[in-house]
Amino acid sequence: MKQQGTDQQATISRVTTGMPVVDVSGAEVGTVDLVQRGDPNAVTVQASAADPGGSLDELIESAAVEEPDVPADLAARLLRTGYLKVSTDLAPTGAVYVLADQIAGVTDGRVRLDVPATSLPAEE
Repeated sequence: MKQQGTDQQATISRVTTGMPVVDVSGAEVGTVDLVQRGDPNAVTVQASAADPGGSLDELIESAAVEEPDVPADLAARLLRTGYLKVSTDLAPTGAVYVLADQIAGVTDGRVRLDVPATSLPAEE
């Protein structure tokens, strides 16, 4: 059963980078590279224009690759629900994304998913 709303956010808040991730069958997926809590008000993935009067650090940050690196419709969903970026050998790009509602639980220092690894979208 998929978790909803605050339960999802409570679960994802227990995840830290470096944690191992296993799929529904118990197969190793990889390790958590990035944890992003959801923003129900996220409607766009476009970066705002850099403020010409901003600091150099802000300019560098605005030019960095935006996460998540997936098609816009999926990116919007990931931003709304929250997601994990998982480093893995299972994808040609070396990373897959996990929606917060695909996390079955966080126990014994690992993230358990309620979906197979093959269903996870790969980073582009």
